[in-house]
Amino acid sequence: MIDRTKAPEFKVVEEVKLLEPRHEVLQNGVNLFIFNSGEQDLVKIEWVFQNLSAEGSCLPLLNIALVGMFLEGTKQYTSAEIAENVDFYGAFLQPEYAFDHSSLTLYALSKHVKKLLPIVKSVLTDSVFPEKELATYVRNNKQNLSVSLKKNDFIARRVFNKSIFNGSRYGYTPEVADYDQLNRSDLLRLYERQVNAANCTLFISGKVSEEVLNTIKACFGSEWEARPVAKRQEESSAKSIQQGDLIVIERAEALQSAIRIGYQTINRQHPDFSSLQLVNTILGGYFGSRLMSNIREDKGYTYGIGSGIGSLKYDGFFTIATEVGTDVTKATLLEIEKEINRLKSEPVPAEELTLVKNYITGAFLGSLENVFSHVDKFKNVYFAGLGLSYYNRHLQIVKNSTAETIMETANKYFDYDKMVKIVVGKMPSLT
Repeated sequence: MIDRTKAPEFKVVEEVKLLEPRHEVLQNGVNLFIFNSGEQDLVKIEWVFQNLSAEGSCLPLLNIALVGMFLEGTKQYTSAEIAENVDFYGAFLQPEYAFDHSSLTLYALSKHVKKLLPIVKSVLTDSVFPEKELATYVRNNKQNLSVSLKKNDFIARRVFNKSIFNGSRYGYTPEVADYDQLNRSDLLRLYERQVNAANCTLFISGKVSEEVLNTIKACFGSEWEARPVAKRQEESSAKSIQQGDLIVIERAEALQSAIRIGYQTINRQHPDFSSLQLVNTILGGYFGSRLMSNIREDKGYTYGIGSGIGSLKYDGFFTIATEVGTDVTKATLLEIEKEINRLKSEPVPAEELTLVKNYITGAFLGSLENVFSHVDKFKNVYFAGLGLSYYNRHLQIVKNSTAETIMETANKYFDYDKMVKIVVGKMPSLT
């Protein structure tokens, strides 16, 4: 019996063992990664496609709409039939759009995979994007966007992205009128180019039997045509034209101001990325961070504030986000600046540094709760051109960091004067 009156013994994590996938290349050139682990007869199958440049004036919106309409009908199945068949087998079929990749994910019991794969294949090879469903998609998204544009935090996020990623598809923010430019012909043209075996990476995880594996290979190997495709060219965002600017969007009725602060920075491929993640965690990356302790706990200006580092394929960004009462908007900006400068000028106390290091290690271990989590970790490094050794290297960098190296990193990558500051709401004077 476990004596629950005694705390578990503390152990330093020296190395983390992540699941190594089995890699195969199918007859049509599709890279297949197999994570065979788990006791439940459940599998997760992911078809991941790199987003290709879309022709036409609405550009990335076409990529977004393509994924949004994945399940709206094929030559064999209506949208209702797709939903009914997936539900009948207790499965889940989820399309997802991200900046660099789009995906279609199937969760299903192993015994039902053979019944469900023909439906998925029809979605990936014979989608028709019916005019009626497209009109519904356009109408719903125009309405949703119109509602969202009344929310301060939504506007702040849009303006922030557009400011720091000026001239890049990462900075694209759709307007209501953009949805009227969507048409079925453009969707079909992009679908033919992007949803293609030559542009697909396939991930299978869970309890993967040979029968399931052979079924997948038969359906998405030689039977799935790989057409030549022009890959999206590598792009680096134009540097922000708003660097250092304070952009205030006044909302007369606002009771709170939404704040976004940050700028472009390094991504996961850069050797300093792990060090920057550590500095970010101290600043605003967990509930006990300095921003939370100061602006929430001490000042009571907000319910929550946080900072984050985003790693994209061709870029990266740092951001601070919060919502505060309009009367303390300016005071909040001053406190954020103070905390950033404190990291650059004062060594982090040993007790705080140890706490944050343990938090990062513990959070990483906690994120590996099942085989599906291991797949997500693998995808992060695979699409960045890195290997699984990245994670142990990351943990070692965190472990070996000192108060001095933290100050060096903060001075190298944090410059409040050059950060874009977005305020949506009100910003009265401090007097």
